Amino acid sequence: MSRFTHFDEQGKALMVDVTAKDETERTATAAGSVLMEPETLRMIAEGGVKKGDVLSVARLAGIMGAKRTPDLIPLCHPLALSSVKVDLSVDPARNAVDITATCKLKGRTGVEMEALTAVSVAALTVYDMCKAVDRGMRISEIRLLHKAGGKSGEFRAER
Repeated sequence: MSRFTHFDEQGKALMVDVTAKDETERTATAAGSVLMEPETLRMIAEGGVKKGDVLSVARLAGIMGAKRTPDLIPLCHPLALSSVKVDLSVDPARNAVDITATCKLKGRTGVEMEALTAVSVAALTVYDMCKAVDRGMRISEIRLLHKAGGKSGEFRAER
C-alpha cells in the first residue's frame, strides 16, 4: 500500500504539490441517495414541498458545492472546473431520491472530491427542504463511481 499523499515524512499535513504533473482531461462521477417515507417522495415528485422545487434547488446546490470544495475540504486544490453536472431522480420502488454528479476539467489533479461534494451537498439540500415532514430521511451510499485521467488512470467502482 502506498503512503498517504497529504502528509510529509514527519506526519504533518500538506497540500500535494502538483506542479510537475501533466495537464490532462480529468473526470469523476459520484452517486448517493436520500431514502425517505413514501409520502415525502410523493410530495417531491408532485412539487408539494412548501420550500419549493426540491430537485431543482438540490441540483443548483450540488453545482455550487462542487465549486466550493476547496473551501470545505482542507488541502483540496482550487480547481477551474469546466463542467459540473448534477442529476436527481426519484425511485418510488426504493422511496429514494438518487443523485449523480460528474465533474470535468483539464488540469493537474483529479476532481473526485468535487463530484463527491456535489452529491453530498445536493443530498443535504434534499434533507433540509423536506425535514419538516420527514426527519427520518437517510443519506446513503455516497461513493465514487468512476474517475478518469491523470497518472493513476481509470477507476470504475464494482457493481
